[in-house]
Amino acid sequence: MDKFTEYITAVADFLCGYPLFFVLIGGGLYLFIRSGAVSIKRFPKAIKQLTEKGDGKNGQISSLQALFSVVAATVGMGNIAGVAIALVIGGPGAIFWMWVSAIVGMSTKYHEGVLAVTYRQKSKDGGTRGGPMYIIEQGLGPKWKWLAITFAIAGMFGTLCIMNANQLTEAAVTVFTTPDWIEHNGILSAGSTLTGMSNTSVLRLIMGITIAFIVALVVLGGIKRIASVASVMVPFMVGVYFLAVAYILVTNYTKVPGAVMSIFTEAFNLKAGLGALAGIAIIGARRAAVVNDAGVGTASIMHSESRNDDAVREGHVAMLGPSIDSGFVCTLTALALLVCGDFTNVDGVKGLEIAMDAFGKGIPGGEYVLMIVVLFFGMSSMFSYSFYGNRCAGYLFGEKRAKYYTWFFILTLVFFAVVPLRAAVGMTDLFYALMAIPTMFTLIALSGKVRKLTRLQKEREDKSSC
Repeated sequence: MDKFTEYITAVADFLCGYPLFFVLIGGGLYLFIRSGAVSIKRFPKAIKQLTEKGDGKNGQISSLQALFSVVAATVGMGNIAGVAIALVIGGPGAIFWMWVSAIVGMSTKYHEGVLAVTYRQKSKDGGTRGGPMYIIEQGLGPKWKWLAITFAIAGMFGTLCIMNANQLTEAAVTVFTTPDWIEHNGILSAGSTLTGMSNTSVLRLIMGITIAFIVALVVLGGIKRIASVASVMVPFMVGVYFLAVAYILVTNYTKVPGAVMSIFTEAFNLKAGLGALAGIAIIGARRAAVVNDAGVGTASIMHSESRNDDAVREGHVAMLGPSIDSGFVCTLTALALLVCGDFTNVDGVKGLEIAMDAFGKGIPGGEYVLMIVVLFFGMSSMFSYSFYGNRCAGYLFGEKRAKYYTWFFILTLVFFAVVPLRAAVGMTDLFYALMAIPTMFTLIALSGKVRKLTRLQKEREDKSSC
């Protein structure tokens, strides 16, 4: 396992370094400029359109449900463990580059939403099928089908919730057990004798089986059940998390200005040289790729299921995702950790353990509060990601065989609950990069199409206002 971890990490570090940085941030910046700063200019319009109902004949869920389902996937473990990892590796300055990623990511997701509705296909059962695979094949032409297949293969593995299952298990073990209890627990000892695994590994295995069972109850019900659950979970879990962080910031208000200042000063700190500055920026972008999914392509899969035939309107709704996850939730996490977190003498790559410690210091019983939030965050991500992988499998192998992928997804949750964190992070980053490259290439190639549709929509709005 150690050799496997080293190999995966080395490949991920190379591909997710400068290549991913330029693909996501550079490509997103191009789309931001090309669209006329749509994420800023059209943000009020996007908020307003959340209350409007789609009247299209296609799709199975509303635009709001599609947004909540996307946010359910992106507001997950990455918003807590991912931010903690970014702070450990890159320091406070990495958070600034997560913000930059949020702004350009909103423009990227606008393009994803527009193209998702524009190029989605009707299926034989009367539903819709969409996502980067169909955008590539229909928008770029049949000769690019190999690129669509590349995305679909990476998508099946990149949406397996590697980090989510791993960190959710870590949270449960950290909060609800002690090393002494694990060592002397009779059930775990019996499991250890039976399997040859350590008591801790047996406990993580049990947690993985429990997680897989809960996820199965939701995802086997299909997109409508996933969207219904997400519509309830997302507002609740974000609200609870906001109140928890607000308590920490209010009770430690004297430390807040320094924490905010450190994000800006460390983002452009040249004392360590330009190489260090570039490294901090890359770390922020790399973690943001896992957090908001902008440019990865998964959001377009969900938005293609929207009961909305207005592609531009769906683009407006889609671009709100990064403002919620990378903008709002990640900022809450960063401030809480900078105020109460301890980043001294951190051994290795640690994420949720640091966050648990910070919340425990900031709130009486805070580690238990965070555990509840983590439970909702982690589970909600798994629900939506299972659908993403299912759609990729359906594209590759046909709809009848896609159901087998869902069962495969459920079973892998057990395996990834036991995998070391370092390997989990490396595998997640690697597959995300392999999804992002074809997606961003396609978005840039079809940006002219999005620009044209946006201009036509603006002209219709101007006429109706006269």
